Amino acid sequence: MATVRGHIEAIQREVGTGDVMPTRGTELLMMATALLGNVLDEIREADIAFNAVLLSHLDSEERANRAKIRAETTGEYARKRTARDTKDLLTELIASLKYHIRLQTEEMRLSR
Repeated sequence: MATVRGHIEAIQREVGTGDVMPTRGTELLMMATALLGNVLDEIREADIAFNAVLLSHLDSEERANRAKIRAETTGEYARKRTARDTKDLLTELIASLKYHIRLQTEEMRLSR
């Protein structure tokens, strides 16, 4: 079973070729938009997990800044960052697909 990140990379590779027709671009855009919901779910879950770790460090440390630094060295923080970075990547990919579709459609319209 492919991961969300794997699907995103597949879309990136296909768009990277530069010769995606508007119909296929629309399909990729729909897939990327659907994946965004999965990424947002992961962000929510990762935030909850990280906040639990941060809270435990806050309880055991005298200073909040030290607790935050310790919490940011955990796997939960890495998961949180990865999820947010994936969201940013996917948002840019969606914008790129929209622009590409608009550009291809306009070129096809003008070539008639």
